[in-house]
Amino acid sequence: MMTKTYITKLLDKTVRWSLPLCLAVMPLNGSAQIVVDDNDDDDEIEVVDEMGNKEEIDFPEAMTYDMDSLMSQYMSKTYLATDNDCQMKNENVSYDKEVYIDRLHRMPTIMEMPYNEVVQSCIDRYTSRMRQSVSYFLGASNFYMPIFEEALDLYQLPLELKYLPVIESALNPTAVSRVGATGLWQFMLTTGKAYGLNVNTLVDERRDPVKASYAAARYLRDLYNIFGDWNLVIAAYNCGPENINKAIRRSGGEKDYWKIYPYLPRETRGYVPAFIAANYVMNYYCEHNICPMKSQLPVKTDTVMVDRNVNFSQIASVCGLDISMIRALNPAYRRDIVPGATTPSPIRLPISYISTFIDRQDSIYAAESNTDKRLEVAVEDAVVKTTTAKSSRNAQWHKVRSGDNLGAIARRYGTTVSKLKKWNGLRNNNIRAGQRLRVR
Repeated sequence: MMTKTYITKLLDKTVRWSLPLCLAVMPLNGSAQIVVDDNDDDDEIEVVDEMGNKEEIDFPEAMTYDMDSLMSQYMSKTYLATDNDCQMKNENVSYDKEVYIDRLHRMPTIMEMPYNEVVQSCIDRYTSRMRQSVSYFLGASNFYMPIFEEALDLYQLPLELKYLPVIESALNPTAVSRVGATGLWQFMLTTGKAYGLNVNTLVDERRDPVKASYAAARYLRDLYNIFGDWNLVIAAYNCGPENINKAIRRSGGEKDYWKIYPYLPRETRGYVPAFIAANYVMNYYCEHNICPMKSQLPVKTDTVMVDRNVNFSQIASVCGLDISMIRALNPAYRRDIVPGATTPSPIRLPISYISTFIDRQDSIYAAESNTDKRLEVAVEDAVVKTTTAKSSRNAQWHKVRSGDNLGAIARRYGTTVSKLKKWNGLRNNNIRAGQRLRVR
């Protein structure tokens, strides 16, 4: 049974601007309170039980990304802009607990979206410190949400799961976590491969928005078939089904996320609350004076298949394209190389340049590139001699006598003329009396 808790957390000064700057206490449900301390660390929630024991709960990693990293992407720089016409005050508004409970209840979701102190702290983070990031999420959702919705709808999953990449990657298709999870849906290497995503030195399909979205939908469906509860599914997506099963066993068989909560890994305790908060803020951003970034629809694109290795720089130089655009349209190719020689591979380009690529294919392939690998190399004599010297300690030798030739010597020692020439660095069949030859 969970003990009475207090949640300590620093909020941006715009959140509760009516409170004293040093400390404020606001009653929440029952006997619990949320304590807002402006001197605390804003990257985690500190839980203090009634005995005074402290425990920290991490926010998901994507909730710590700064705005500059999000806006450095090509798609963001090219197609998103601040809406200077927005008349909302850049000032958060706080509401009574009952308002948040009512709004969460009224969202058109099949997944349970309950309210508690930890959910409140995640909502506060999004609507205060992360206001600009939420503005970015709302703008970038025009690029990615249609892809997420199609994949989820195909597998008949709740569409509110489309906000999972908000807390997973902050809608950054090339995001890589501290532990190596990659892409919008933050697949670990083994899980990505298990769901059909190709990962090697040149290709990482975890970074492909379309392929990764369909893989994520299959994975979420499979997790639901295991647990039958969406909160447990979300938690398992974060920490793995094994950790959820451990928490269930430690709790005495409970299968309610909020009852196994104390037995979960530290970040997972903040994960479901963050997901609920993301759903809230993506629906009620206006009520918190957050203006979406203005977005242009990206240029229409299409793909063309290539059957040999080609570097982005070859395409950019011959077709007159910005290499940053090619990278943005093809995030799965991690070293700017399309490995068509391994298997026919697609390259995505603006639709107006597809015919240009086809017409200039020969010139593209002929352009200077660093993708070519030698098929065969000659071994220099110096290398042969060095190798021979290193292995000479275990060799058998023959002193050439007058009348000897390589053929006779080879037959005598059960070897071949070509081996004798190789072992002794001979360019031809000429040998001389007194010469020492390695014969084994």
